[in-house]
Amino acid sequence: MVRTVLRAKSFWRNRSVLVTGGGGFIGSWLSHDLALLGARVVVLDIKNSFPYLGETQSAVLGKCTFVKGDIRDETVLRALFKKYLFETTFHLAARAIVEDVLAEPEESLDTNIRGAWRVLEAFRTLGPKSGHVVVASSDKAYGTHKTLPYREDFSLRGSGHPYDCSKSCADSVAQMYARVYRVPVCIMRCGNVYGGGDVHFTRLIPGTIRSLLREEGVTLRGNGKHKRDFLYIRDAVSAYMRAAEAMHARKKDVHGEAFNFGNGAPVSVLAVVRLVMQLMKKNHLKPTILSRDRHEIKDQYLDARKAKKILHWGPEYTLENGLKETIAWYREFLSHDKADVI
Repeated sequence: MVRTVLRAKSFWRNRSVLVTGGGGFIGSWLSHDLALLGARVVVLDIKNSFPYLGETQSAVLGKCTFVKGDIRDETVLRALFKKYLFETTFHLAARAIVEDVLAEPEESLDTNIRGAWRVLEAFRTLGPKSGHVVVASSDKAYGTHKTLPYREDFSLRGSGHPYDCSKSCADSVAQMYARVYRVPVCIMRCGNVYGGGDVHFTRLIPGTIRSLLREEGVTLRGNGKHKRDFLYIRDAVSAYMRAAEAMHARKKDVHGEAFNFGNGAPVSVLAVVRLVMQLMKKNHLKPTILSRDRHEIKDQYLDARKAKKILHWGPEYTLENGLKETIAWYREFLSHDKADVI
C-alpha cells in the first residue's frame, strides 16, 4: 500500500489535469485527491464553485483553478486545452439527476452527448500525444439485460430513460474516438456512487440520512426490491485515478477499453435503507413504499473482475463501512451553517 501511494504521488505531482464536472459530487472529490497529490488541476463546470466537502477539504480544493463554463462551448474548451496542455483529462460533466433529466430530455441529451464529443474533439485536435482521456459512463448505459451481473462485453441498451440513453450514446462516442481516431480513451462504468458531499437529497442514501436525522420516515418511490451496486466515493475516486495511471503506461489492454467498477455485493434498495436505519439507531421510523417506479430497471449490478485483473483495482470499503463514514459526514454537514442553503 505504501509503495502504491508513493507511486501515485510521483505520477500526479505537477501533472496538468482537467476535470470536467469537477464541481459535482464525484468530480469534487476527485479534484480534491488530485490536488492533494500535487497535480495542477483545472476544473470546468457550469456551477459557480465547488460544493462544501469540509473545512480541510475546501482548503485543498482552493489549490485548483475553477473555470465556470459549459462543456458544449467549443471556444472555452479550445482555450483551456491550448493554455494548459492537459496530460490527463477526466470527463465527468453531465446532467445526472434523474428527475431533471426526465423533465428536460432535450437539454440533458444535448449536454451529455454533445458535451462528450466536444471534449474528445478538443483533446483529439489539441491534446498532447502523451496525454489521455478518462470518460465517465455508467452502469445505466447497459439498460436492461436478462443476465446479470453486467459484463463489459454486454450491449448498451439504455433506451428506457433519457439519462440511460445519453450514457449509452456518450459511451459509444468515446469508443468511436478510440477506434477511429486512436484517441487514448478509457471508459468508466460505475455503480451507484454514494458518500459525503452529495447534496442531491432526491437520491436514496443522502435523502434517507437527512430524513432520519429529522426524525422523519423514509419514502421510497419504488417497491424497494430492486437490487443495485453501491460504490463508496473513495473507491470510485481511486478507480478513476487508477485508470488514468494505467493509461499512462500505454497498455494495449487499457486504451479504448471500458471497465466496470462496483463493490461486488449488490443489495436491494430497502436493505440499504434498513442498514442506514440500523446504523443510525432509527429503527422506529418505518419506511413508506409507494411502488411508483415505472422508469426504473429492476436489477442492476456489475462484474468488476476486468478492473481487478487489468487495473489491479478493487473496492476497499464494505457497504457498512462506507455508510458509517457517510452518515458521520451528513451529521456534521446538516448541523453546519452551510447546510442552511439546502
